[in-house]
Amino acid sequence: MSSHHAHDHSHFGSLAKSGKKALITVLAISAFYMVAEVVAGMLTGSLALIADAGHMLGDVAALTLALLAAWFASRPASKSNTYGYFRSEILAALLNGMALLALSGFILYKASFRIFSPTEVLSGPMLVVAILGLGVNLLAMRILAPASGQSLNMKAAYLEVLADMLGSVAVIGASILIMLTGWTAIDPIVSAVIGLAIVPRTWLLVKQCVHILMEGTPSRIELDELRSAILAVPGVVDLHDLHVWSITSRRDAMSAHAVIVRSVAAEQVLTAITDLARERFDLHHTTIQVESRECSVSQEACH
Repeated sequence: MSSHHAHDHSHFGSLAKSGKKALITVLAISAFYMVAEVVAGMLTGSLALIADAGHMLGDVAALTLALLAAWFASRPASKSNTYGYFRSEILAALLNGMALLALSGFILYKASFRIFSPTEVLSGPMLVVAILGLGVNLLAMRILAPASGQSLNMKAAYLEVLADMLGSVAVIGASILIMLTGWTAIDPIVSAVIGLAIVPRTWLLVKQCVHILMEGTPSRIELDELRSAILAVPGVVDLHDLHVWSITSRRDAMSAHAVIVRSVAAEQVLTAITDLARERFDLHHTTIQVESRECSVSQEACH
């Protein structure tokens, strides 16, 4: 019995430069607006503005974390981390997602009290700053949108800004209604709606991160289809220990143990399986162990 290994190592690049530039730009905009919102809240005595600045502080922290994760991911592999630091992007996205869920819970908690005990709201300054916030968030979303598909980390940063954008729209509507009717209870009601709206997409993001950290099979891969395709390669008579997992978002890997007919050249089979995995299933990092077996023509597996 002999064994061989084939490795197809594509270059695992980190977050694209465009993505890093987008993060830095949005971080600068968010930090500037956060400071401006705090100052405006202190000058007007508006606790709502200061509270919204707290949400912006969460954005600034999330964007900073995303940048740190992108930097870690760009570090080369080492003896202790042979895959490099790509998983840092997943950890950052998971932390961001959990922070968003916690923020949603906090919003719902506070809203449940304020609905029954409405507080005075300075609707004028609230409206002005909310309109400015909407402009800032729309600009940030436009900058991040092209890079949001590069990784789960970028997607998490985009969702942070999206959540704030929805908040700005809701605050604008609430402030106008308060100005027209004086009904301050709309403020916690809108806050509760925002909190609930954040949950579904964020929960999906957290599930994706946990699935990757648990080395689950990527959703785009049909494992039975992959197994059948490899077994259809000429010379392959059996396949076991087939595993497909994600190193990080959009970077998947595969390993398998293939049993082949001894009369077939191992290198030929390895090349065929590697090409199949890359071209049909977009798997560029494969590790395949081959075991040769004597096989008579009377055996069904050899036909």
